[in-house]
Amino acid sequence: MRIAMRIGLQVPSFTYPGGPDRIGPVFGRIARDADQAGLHSLWVMDHVFQIATVGPAEEPMLEAYSALAYAAALTEHITLGTMVTGSVYRHPGLLVKTVTTLDVLSGGRAWLGIGAAWNGEEAAGLGIPFPPLAERFERLEEILRIAHQMWSGDESPFTGEHYRLARPLNSPAALRSPHPPILIGGSGEKKTLRLVAQYADACNLMDSPELPRKLDVLREHCARVGRPYEEIEKTAISVLPSDASVEQALDTAGRFAEQGIDQLVFSSMKPHEAQVVPLLGEVVEQSAKIVPVGR
Repeated sequence: MRIAMRIGLQVPSFTYPGGPDRIGPVFGRIARDADQAGLHSLWVMDHVFQIATVGPAEEPMLEAYSALAYAAALTEHITLGTMVTGSVYRHPGLLVKTVTTLDVLSGGRAWLGIGAAWNGEEAAGLGIPFPPLAERFERLEEILRIAHQMWSGDESPFTGEHYRLARPLNSPAALRSPHPPILIGGSGEKKTLRLVAQYADACNLMDSPELPRKLDVLREHCARVGRPYEEIEKTAISVLPSDASVEQALDTAGRFAEQGIDQLVFSSMKPHEAQVVPLLGEVVEQSAKIVPVGR
């Protein structure tokens, strides 16, 4: 069966006209409109300070899972996730519980998007322990193992180098079967893409000339671990220009589809502007003919 490309929206900014008292209503409208427009997914960043590529650190930034829970209550179909959770920002048992809660309350629409974390400035600012990169990857792998164990219903003790869970009970269980899909963000060839092949249901890559190579590396890792490459959903993120037209967005989607991307997430720096979600809704309607290579 030919599967058309999926279209998602990332909301990286909560700087909206009217100030903080308008954040809730405006973000809620964005979520409802994206849901009604037929977008496949809605994503927020897992940051506590705004990141430099979007704006000054002092700009408004919502806690990710609280924002997603709010969006879940206002929507019916769109899937919801972080692009992506910082691996060391939450204890893994509580993280799995949080994503499970989102999945249950949303009717089975949650993702676990996760990565090794990179923003040491915000971690230091709020006093979040932020170990060196090698250790963050070690912790990320243990978190992935814990997630698989908890979502399988296995309550036996988990003993790792960094985490110890005496009884990883997870009740209620997630609604999504076999579990909320795990997406790993990042393009590191030795560690990140290996973890995708071994543990994830999806990867997320940046818009870059190196993207085809990254997919080739992922294919090689899949072969090493005996995993069908086709099982993994390939997603990518691309900034949606403020003056983009439907035709330009469709051309972007087609370019990614030709490279084998299954889901394209458009990141809008001004998602509150009236034309953004309707434009992506038109892209969804017209993207039925865009079939990713390999699908």
